[in-house]
Amino acid sequence: MSRHKSKPNPGRNTRLADQIQKDLAGLIQREVDVARAGLVTLTGVELSADYAHAKVYFTVMGAEPEQATSALAEKAGWLHSLLFKLLQIHTVPTLRFIHDDQLARGLALSRLIDQANSPWVPPSSRLDPDNPDGQP
Repeated sequence: MSRHKSKPNPGRNTRLADQIQKDLAGLIQREVDVARAGLVTLTGVELSADYAHAKVYFTVMGAEPEQATSALAEKAGWLHSLLFKLLQIHTVPTLRFIHDDQLARGLALSRLIDQANSPWVPPSSRLDPDNPDGQP
């Protein structure tokens, strides 16, 4: 009987992803310049099955997503080495930062739903900002 499983434990993968997210959040707060990257919030970490690669999803306030992605990508190697010291595991994944636009899409969909549920106002009864009296 083989000692090694053919598939990694999905529970371990989730726990490790959560720990990486927690530790990275603290490291980013200390090591990444807020003036350049903005306020970064990690929203999730996806690990490959062999734990060699991690997709780190984030949102940002106070900077453009491309600018924040660039700043995080520049620090990825440094963050990887710091994470290696914190985690004390054999394989620390390489980090790839991806902007998570799910929040923005959710807000846009929410606005559309609110618009669809609002009462319909006929065009003739709408006030024109340039002509509030409604006269031609």
